[in-house]
Amino acid sequence: MNSFQFILKYIKRHRFQYVAGIITLFVVDFANLFIPKLTGTITDGLTAHTFAWDDVKLCLLQIFLLGLTLAIGRFLWRFFIFGAARSIEKELRNDMFGHLEKMSVEYYNEHKTGDLMTRFTSDLNAVRMSIGPAIICVFDASVMTVMVILQMMNYVNVKLTLLALIPMVVICVGEIYYGKIMHPRYKARQEAVSNLTDYVQESFSGVRVIKAFVRERAQMREFARANRDTMDKNLNVVRLQSIVIPLLDVIIGFSSLATLVYGGYLALTGEITLGRFVAFNQYINMLVWPMLACGDAINMFSQGAASIRRIQDVFDEKPEIHDTEATQDVDKLHGNITFSHLTFIHRGHSEPTLKDINLDVPAGTTLAVIGRTGNGKSTLVNLLLHLYNTKPGMILLDGRDINTVPLKTLRENIAYVPQDNFLFSDTLKHNIAFGVEDEDMDRIVKATQAACIHENIISFPDGYETIVGERGVTLSGGQKQRSSIARALMKDAPILILDDALSAVDTDTEEQILTNLKKNRSGKTTILIAHRISTIQNADIIMVLEDGEAREIGNHSELMALGGIYRDMFEKQQLEAAIGEKRAALQEEHA
Repeated sequence: MNSFQFILKYIKRHRFQYVAGIITLFVVDFANLFIPKLTGTITDGLTAHTFAWDDVKLCLLQIFLLGLTLAIGRFLWRFFIFGAARSIEKELRNDMFGHLEKMSVEYYNEHKTGDLMTRFTSDLNAVRMSIGPAIICVFDASVMTVMVILQMMNYVNVKLTLLALIPMVVICVGEIYYGKIMHPRYKARQEAVSNLTDYVQESFSGVRVIKAFVRERAQMREFARANRDTMDKNLNVVRLQSIVIPLLDVIIGFSSLATLVYGGYLALTGEITLGRFVAFNQYINMLVWPMLACGDAINMFSQGAASIRRIQDVFDEKPEIHDTEATQDVDKLHGNITFSHLTFIHRGHSEPTLKDINLDVPAGTTLAVIGRTGNGKSTLVNLLLHLYNTKPGMILLDGRDINTVPLKTLRENIAYVPQDNFLFSDTLKHNIAFGVEDEDMDRIVKATQAACIHENIISFPDGYETIVGERGVTLSGGQKQRSSIARALMKDAPILILDDALSAVDTDTEEQILTNLKKNRSGKTTILIAHRISTIQNADIIMVLEDGEAREIGNHSELMALGGIYRDMFEKQQLEAAIGEKRAALQEEHA
């Protein structure tokens, strides 16, 4: 599908508004033709003394009615065409947001946020201009020009009209060439704006890191470079406009001067009347707008075409994760999970992240996954959430291939606490109730109590109505983690995944949360990912990942008896804890 076909399907939805707007615009242009003629008639009548006062009043009344028609008509065509363009802009933005919501996580790994934001703002604005004002300019320029020229030839003089047409031909040819040059310049400008937006977004998100490493000056230099590049790309567009628009004015000025001189000569020789000469000058002024409108239209179409292509690129990307013909209706999951020779390779990697994982997790089991950083723990739970595709039969839920479970059902039946503990810029109440439809305060309080965050929340001045900053930055790391746990517990899902979700809380709070989980989630599957063995040692099944392989599987006692990786990790952590306690005791003595 080319860019024209892409935008045409949106225009078709509002075709009646466009038709009504164009008809109204035609009426306005047609009514415009009679004002110079009436002016000329009044001038000739007064000059020849053939007009009485009643005749003048009648002509003035006609001009008034024409002016009223123009005022109403101009309101209506703006209402119809600009309204349709705004509606299409809204629909495009909604469709693009909905499409991006369906995209897999790999898409966001490969596309910058700033670039996507520019497509939502600057590019959509350019599209709106190309399907609103630009269409008006094209219609007005073509229809008005034809009607004015015919009226000039019929009412004034053919030779004078042909003289006025010569610069118009020059302008039309020049503006076609102008449009071809403008298109790549505008595309480069939009890409520069995208890069600048992305840089600003990343800098603000990472401002704490920038300050911690004293990189303000370096960031400022990089920003200045990106800003300079954006300015240069904008100047490339503006320079072309600054040459073309004054040149257009010069050509129009010479055209007006030539027709004025020749028209004056014809009036003096008596070939045309004074009134017709006055009308002709008004018609010439009416032709100036179409000449200028052509340049504006070509400029808007060039910018719009580049922006439509950028927006279409988003829609051309198809989500990798979606329901297929093999998807079967499933209402509820019970929580039985089976990994059968699970192997997974991330896009762009040559080695598998997970290798031949085999494990059966009955419903109601607490599974713990432990291992060093980068061994595939988070990848494992991302596959359970079907954020990445796996080969058929590698993951079974209640005996069903995960690829046949509807995405909505799958994710509704899994509560997830990610590593980054993302919170929205909203109240704590809304953040905790994010995954459910009903914001029942009793359920919210029960979830926060289980997550050991209730006491912290009620100590805030606004309690549950406290607004957290972007990504929850106004809360401590432990408060964010516990708020995320409460949000997951609100779903009361058959499967709960905690991805290193207790790393920022102290050991006493961790123990209390784990006790609450054991009590509240009886009969439901829980998956714990952690680095601390104290977090997972009471799990029913513990899987030790090493280089993407399940090297050891069993409970705490069984793995300790093996004397392998798990026992080595346990003893190291015990030693580190003992050293830490001794160091704290010595510091206390010295104090």
